[in-house]
Amino acid sequence: MIKERILVIGASGQIGVELTLALRKIYGNANVIASDLREENDLLKGTGPYVSMDVMNKEMLHVQVIRQGITQIYLLAAILSATGEKNPHLAWSLNMQSLLNVLDIAKEENLHKVYWPSSIAVFGPTSPKQNCPQQTIIEPTTVYGISKYAGEFWCNYYHHRYGIDVRSLRYPGLISYKSAPGAGTTDYAVEIFHEALEEKKYKCFLREDTYLPMMYMPDAIRATIELMEADASKISVRTSYNISAMSFSPKEIAAAIQKHIPAFAVSYKPDYRQPIADSWPQSIDDTVARKDWGWKEEFALERMVKDMLENLGNQLAIDNGQ
Repeated sequence: MIKERILVIGASGQIGVELTLALRKIYGNANVIASDLREENDLLKGTGPYVSMDVMNKEMLHVQVIRQGITQIYLLAAILSATGEKNPHLAWSLNMQSLLNVLDIAKEENLHKVYWPSSIAVFGPTSPKQNCPQQTIIEPTTVYGISKYAGEFWCNYYHHRYGIDVRSLRYPGLISYKSAPGAGTTDYAVEIFHEALEEKKYKCFLREDTYLPMMYMPDAIRATIELMEADASKISVRTSYNISAMSFSPKEIAAAIQKHIPAFAVSYKPDYRQPIADSWPQSIDDTVARKDWGWKEEFALERMVKDMLENLGNQLAIDNGQ
């Protein structure tokens, strides 16, 4: 059996931290190399190798792949929806060129697998709002969504043209207590927990009735690994799989938190992120992922809220020296 050597690019980000730790449990700490432009996240320190690296520097990346004997790459580096709108050219450049660099190196070095996440941001105002299907009208209106949709077709192209085993998931909004969000439109659903525990009040940047597809990070990490471990014969989608766990509005998550923290108060002041949220589906149909490789979520809203408050509460107590 060939020993896998995995490079996680963007390992200090919201998904990267937890995915790196999960992969190290499976493949061994020494066989999962974390890399990022940023400093190593505190949660990763002492758990395995870390390389400071700019994915836009293709030569530097190529040298690391050869030097470390890499067989799989997880490319998580990206500029997300809200930040991307402030600097569209930079978002397009980073999100596209990083993927092309990785795909080219995967082709040259015959890597076993590549993982690259897409997003519900690929959908636009003309996509169905309810149970948005795998194949549908896709006309994104953010540079993040445009870059992700273009990236899906690059992945598909490199698979069919060069035989690269590249796999992808269209993540919904992700909720985590371990690592900070990355300035996306769905990040209110992380901020709201911090504010509930620390301030007992929160000003939400979306309307109270804004439904969006969401997923708790443990489900997202498990989905990613299950997709990557699935037999190649089961993978019918080489653009990116729809994946879903729950959909809720700010008003609904606030009510779920208030069951645990009755004094918690929420006000609403929609900002520039509201039109972005309005352009996305309210729920996702992920039948194809369920059929192809057996995807099934474990966390719905109530269970996620309880788990989030418990873990984040413990973490904040430790951070505050209690």
